[in-house]
Amino acid sequence: MMCFQTFLLLKVLLTNEKFNIATANNGRLALEQVKAEKPDLVLLDVMMPDMSGFEVAQKMRETPEMVDIPIIFLTALNSTEDIVKGFKVGGNDFISKPFNKEELIIRVRHQISLIAAKRIIVAKTEELRKTITGRDKLYSVIAHDLRSPMGSIKMVLNMLILNLPVEKIGNEMYELLTLANQTTEDVFSLLDNLLKWTKSQIGKLNVVYQNFNVIEVIEGVIEIFSMVAGLKDIKIVLTATDKELMVHADIDMIKTVTRNLISNAIKFSNKDSEIHVTVAKEEGMAVIGVKDQGCGIDEENQKKLLHTDTHFSTFGTNNEEGSGLGLLLCQDFVVRNGGKLWFVSQKDEGSTFSFSIPLLEA
Repeated sequence: MMCFQTFLLLKVLLTNEKFNIATANNGRLALEQVKAEKPDLVLLDVMMPDMSGFEVAQKMRETPEMVDIPIIFLTALNSTEDIVKGFKVGGNDFISKPFNKEELIIRVRHQISLIAAKRIIVAKTEELRKTITGRDKLYSVIAHDLRSPMGSIKMVLNMLILNLPVEKIGNEMYELLTLANQTTEDVFSLLDNLLKWTKSQIGKLNVVYQNFNVIEVIEGVIEIFSMVAGLKDIKIVLTATDKELMVHADIDMIKTVTRNLISNAIKFSNKDSEIHVTVAKEEGMAVIGVKDQGCGIDEENQKKLLHTDTHFSTFGTNNEEGSGLGLLLCQDFVVRNGGKLWFVSQKDEGSTFSFSIPLLEA
């Protein structure tokens, strides 16, 4: 048990340092005091009659409301075995008796500062969590509520493009209609990507594995984009090493990846060029490549691609706008399906974006 003189000296020292002090004369009372007062720090003697300081510390660490309160042992025991035991039962620091007053104050202040820093971190983390939750909810609401009407507008414009040839409405009106159609396609794609990215980030987008012929899926995406490519006189060519290539993946995610890569290829391709889509089998994986003959990416910007904190967007060859979100979504979806995404590019010569997904095991 701590001698009366030491007890008084500690009380005077800590009071002079403007700390609020609560005291207990034995281990049982100490536990009651700690539970009631919830102090920032417990200065605990090891040698006590009813219960040792080690026992008090162990009980504190077993009690949820006391588990995080730092403990400094004040003890004449200084063997390696005693120190190891103290840390094992939950001690944060040791001060040997007889103690140095300046050392004691510094060690106490150090533990108090750690607690203060932890509280700031917890508060800021909770604040950040609420901000991110609010942002994700806003993104989801915006994307979800706008996606449906934009889809309707997109469908109407597609029908007008198909049924109103330039001979009927004149060059100027046809160009305006074409621009409106392309803009609507871009906005719809952005909203779809935004909705899926938000769901992915908040854990509400699960991978639903299916067995399907990936070549048929890619053919379907190419068919959809043929008209968009045709507006820039771009031809999409598909080359597959097999007539059928069965994979085990989420079909909707693979459609999204393919759609984004072909859309980007069209965006960055020059007029009267070709986009080559290849499907091949390599070491148990289906590898899909999308190669354009467009403007390419310089070395500096290549380093920024596929990284959340440095992703960027640029204008296409026809001043098409983008968000830079599509490639991040592609990478996320490909990785979720057990594959990987990569690219090679050369400024002014074009780019090839490729991804792999597991083949269906025989």
